[in-house]
Amino acid sequence: MARTSLAERMSRLEQQRARLAEQEAKLKADERKQRTRRLVEAGILVERAGLLDQDEATLYGGLLNLAESLDDKAKLAGWTKAGRIALDQEALGRDAAHEPLTVTFPAPLPTPFATRLRGAGLRWNKVLQHWEGLAEHDTVATLAAEQNGSVRRVNPTPESEPERDRVSKSDR
Repeated sequence: MARTSLAERMSRLEQQRARLAEQEAKLKADERKQRTRRLVEAGILVERAGLLDQDEATLYGGLLNLAESLDDKAKLAGWTKAGRIALDQEALGRDAAHEPLTVTFPAPLPTPFATRLRGAGLRWNKVLQHWEGLAEHDTVATLAAEQNGSVRRVNPTPESEPERDRVSKSDR
């Protein structure tokens, strides 16, 4: 077995030290990103609760009062329940106007237009070769009209069902 020289061992140790420093820097960056994300989420909750317009001292005083109340499990459970209900209602309200849609176009789309479709809540289905997703029908119909596209509701609304039945009966 060949002996390694002192220089080779020191070189390997230096490489290990560099790898460890790199891993440590990555961990610190990940921790920083997670903290930033939590701070942004907290800010969003403050805004959604309608507290963003309060002055700094008022908001901080309220949060300190909240922090003192964290030991009261019953109060905490009540806040959790109220928060869940409010978040669920907000999500329902936000998604109420969204419905499953498919959109087809006669020609390939320019990239900026595809980006606008993604912004409206659609995604490209490679298998079926169409755009699909949960989105507002009127918004998508306006977008599709720009490129001569056709929009189809996946689950027809109750108003459009009789129309669909008439079409299918006349096709027979």
